[in-house]
Amino acid sequence: QVQLVESGGGLVQTGGSLRLSCAASGRTFFGYAMAWFRQAPGKEREFVAAITWSGGSTYYADSLKGRFSISRDNAKSTVYLQMNSLEPEDTAVYYCAADYITTAQAMRIIRAYTYWGQGTQVTVSS
Repeated sequence: QVQLVESGGGLVQTGGSLRLSCAASGRTFFGYAMAWFRQAPGKEREFVAAITWSGGSTYYADSLKGRFSISRDNAKSTVYLQMNSLEPEDTAVYYCAADYITTAQAMRIIRAYTYWGQGTQVTVSS
């Protein structure tokens, strides 16, 4: 089992920034890709960003590219999501996910991930 714990959410004004963290613990997650998804009220959960084990490849939802940046520190078993120029439409619960996934296409798919965090709320006020 891998346990994932997100932190860093909160209330921010439009145009502000937040940095989310997701700390992994439990069994080794060597080789695991990690990703961020989000779910706004009344909407389905959607892909935000993903990163390979090495950190050499990153993937983003097209609508978020340029504002969000995913990174990881394997020594700390932590993945980050830097969010800039936040908009009210970014308000959602943000979830961290992890699994052994090797294809770029699969990294964007919710059902490809076994391990999920409990989520952290991000609220952007207008």
